[in-house]
Amino acid sequence: MKIAVHPVSDSELKPLITDTSKLGFCKFFTDRMFTMDYNEEEGWTNPQIGPFRPFEVDPSSLVLHYAQEIFEGLKAFKGKDGAVRFFRPEMNAKRFNRSADRLCMPHFLENDFLESIYALVNLEKRWVPDSKGAALYIRPFMFATDKALGVRASSTYVYCVILSPVGPYYQEGFSPVSLFVSDELTRAAKGGLGEAKTGANYAASLLAGRIARKKGCAQVLWLDGAEHRYIEEVGAMNIFFVFNGNQLVTPQLNGSILAGVTRDSVLRLASMLGLRAEERKISIDEVIGGITTGSITEIFGTGTAASISPVGSLQFKENDYIVNNRNVGPVSQQLFDTLRGIQYGEIEDPFGWVVPLQEPQEKVLSL
Repeated sequence: MKIAVHPVSDSELKPLITDTSKLGFCKFFTDRMFTMDYNEEEGWTNPQIGPFRPFEVDPSSLVLHYAQEIFEGLKAFKGKDGAVRFFRPEMNAKRFNRSADRLCMPHFLENDFLESIYALVNLEKRWVPDSKGAALYIRPFMFATDKALGVRASSTYVYCVILSPVGPYYQEGFSPVSLFVSDELTRAAKGGLGEAKTGANYAASLLAGRIARKKGCAQVLWLDGAEHRYIEEVGAMNIFFVFNGNQLVTPQLNGSILAGVTRDSVLRLASMLGLRAEERKISIDEVIGGITTGSITEIFGTGTAASISPVGSLQFKENDYIVNNRNVGPVSQQLFDTLRGIQYGEIEDPFGWVVPLQEPQEKVLSL
């Protein structure tokens, strides 16, 4: 893939934010973005990097009416040695195409997906924060652009990558959060869009999220759509339960749960850290019983944004169930430290997960 690079003028360059405490999450964006176009006759064409700019979208574009779009999220990390690293980006490339299949969208070659990210980050290296906990968030996405109404798959698409420097997820420290268990609203059902990374999933979560915040909770713990009995996800993350201090249990992938990169990493790290891991159905009744008896010693969510997010309490049917006295447990802390150490190049990467940023190849053409 030969990528055309359009120059960015001095007037278009944005001031670099050096105080990571002011970054937040995806509030600021870098100077450039990657785009590529698709049509059924030619396939993917016109790969280019140019100034970050608005899209001109026709009012009749299919994405605006039928939500045919998908996205991914990953990060670039800068270690103490100054090297920039990615964490398992090939998994994001594969998941992007699984989402594309579910939304009847064209595949994007995995190598091109990775090359689009590497080329753009190479040009925007100044934006990768160099403080621990901060990173450069990478958002690849694709959306339908046919200009005609009618419920059908589009024949034209745009693929784009944008970048945002983000600060530490835990501005006030690595602290447990409270979850509201929704036993009425449904995020996704088996056979639906739950396992695809598409905006419709997140739109479906907004109402329950608003209810959770009104109840003083940070996120929603979702139950299955059929019986409202079995645990599925928490907010936009996967969920883990620690039994008796050494056994990890997480809901098995069932068609309505997103296959998280961090989720898979935790499962693979478990044996290395002396933990037993199990993927299976787990009901809300088992969870409440486990918290009450003390057999559940920790709960945490996993995702790209937070990595590991410890849980301090569940609010279910107007009752609060406290986990580990609202303290961060040793398993959550160990997993958080291990993942972050691998991502920033501070500890050994036994799985080959980390991909160093390479210098651009001749395929990047300056205009």
